[in-house]
Amino acid sequence: MKTLLLMTLMLLLSSCDVNKKISIEDFDILIRHGNITDGTGSKSYIGDIGIKAEKIVAMGNLSDKSGKLEIDATGKVVAPGFINMLSWAVDSLIEDGKSQSDIRQGVTLEVFGEGWSYGPLTEESKKGMLKDQSDIKYDITWNTLGEYLEFLQDKGVSTNIASFVGATTLRINTVGFEDREATDAELEGMKDMVRVAMQEGALGIGSSLIYAPAFYSTTQELIEICKVASEYGGMYISHIRNESDKILSSIDELITIAEQANIRAEIYHLKQGGKQNWDKLDAVIAKIEAARAKGLHITADMYNYVAGATGLDAAMPPWVQEGGYEKWAQRLQDPTIRQKVMKAMREPAEDWENLYYSAGSADKLLFIGFKNEELKQYTGMTLEQVAKIRNKSPEETAMDLVVEDGSRVGTVYFLMSEENVKRQISLPWMSFGSDAESSAPEGVFLKSSTHPRAYGNFARLLGKYVRDEQVVSMEEAIYKLTLLPASNLKIKNRGQLTLDYFADVVIFDPDKIQDHATFKDPLQYSTGMSHVFVNGVQVLKDGEHTGALPGQVVRGPGWEK
Repeated sequence: MKTLLLMTLMLLLSSCDVNKKISIEDFDILIRHGNITDGTGSKSYIGDIGIKAEKIVAMGNLSDKSGKLEIDATGKVVAPGFINMLSWAVDSLIEDGKSQSDIRQGVTLEVFGEGWSYGPLTEESKKGMLKDQSDIKYDITWNTLGEYLEFLQDKGVSTNIASFVGATTLRINTVGFEDREATDAELEGMKDMVRVAMQEGALGIGSSLIYAPAFYSTTQELIEICKVASEYGGMYISHIRNESDKILSSIDELITIAEQANIRAEIYHLKQGGKQNWDKLDAVIAKIEAARAKGLHITADMYNYVAGATGLDAAMPPWVQEGGYEKWAQRLQDPTIRQKVMKAMREPAEDWENLYYSAGSADKLLFIGFKNEELKQYTGMTLEQVAKIRNKSPEETAMDLVVEDGSRVGTVYFLMSEENVKRQISLPWMSFGSDAESSAPEGVFLKSSTHPRAYGNFARLLGKYVRDEQVVSMEEAIYKLTLLPASNLKIKNRGQLTLDYFADVVIFDPDKIQDHATFKDPLQYSTGMSHVFVNGVQVLKDGEHTGALPGQVVRGPGWEK
């Protein structure tokens, strides 16, 4: 009798154990039957993905498994989260960490640092940043680049975040806004700041050489600070000195820096500005590929539009901007100087990049951002239209607006060829960046306009150029959005769907992914992105933001040294 009772008890316990196994889910998230496009460029396949906490823990046929959350991805692409190689969401994420316009396109990592970075800061540079603030206002409570990134993470952001340290920021902190070479002591100060930033996890050095005061930097100065970044495995990434008439010599400069500093290098938003330069793409490609054949690691990124966006500073010579905005505005009120600036604006430049001249006419400049409330009425107008309203020449109008607005004035320039955009997309070493903020069509963001790339750059690639025009395959496009940039940046455990990688995962309908933002009406979300997970947390569900803010700081290779 005792034996029978014992056997019965064991059977009951065994039964309970079986029930226990059945009731406990294998995964936090189980994505079933998706068209897995893993980021490597390999052919996609139908399969399942299991996520536990913040990592991918299983892939393949998981039909015998279960998850707390299960998503049927039948007919949809499942891919790694997209990397925005050039993000200007530095302010917009302070205002609203949800990163709506990018998340709804599948971006899970924002990379900052085109010349300017939000650290390291001095007390003087903090004052300048506070004065430059426009619609978005905030206190600056950090000093270093690492502290800024941690500030964002602690505040809460939906995307992951990373940054280069800005060469312009280094120069402002040491030399200031003067047009001269750095002294030995100033250069050593820059190098010391690079060491700290790299140890904090900066991805490398970012420069933006068409703008004052970065324009005043010598090639040797850039080589010296890049040597420090190279010691930590960092990259040099640059808005090169000229993207128009002098594009080939400017690429030569980037290659020289890469070679002499022994550093990987990337060209920000590669383009051939101005119709007179559209035929230079063959020479650009040949120059980059020759450098790569020599063993240099040279890459590029781009946005998928024929217009760029910057300020009216790119329409005026750097000499008039020496000393910073206040001296620039003061000079523009001097009748003699105004005549010289007007003449310079109307002519091809020998030693600087004149985007006004490259655009070809005043109707190719579109205003998208003013600080002065009285000038916001001109948002969405061209320089030609505003000049007619004010009954002045376009050049005089541009100078007046800079003075009256207290800023460089946000401006779109139509410069590029659609055919060249398509050719660049197909280049094997090309990745993508929006060169824009990540915002929402609400609240403070309605006070200014923007470039449509802020809302459509990545969806435009997948809809217009992959599905509709078949410029590249879906697998190749996903590779260029994920593993390629992650590898270039030396980011570990991201950019690919594979075991033990962070669960930055996007699910979208390839037949419906579509950008809607236009130059006339840019604040329109893209559609077709169904679900987005960041570090294993669902941020987008059925195309709507969940409000989750799981973004983390992603650090470069120097963090480990």
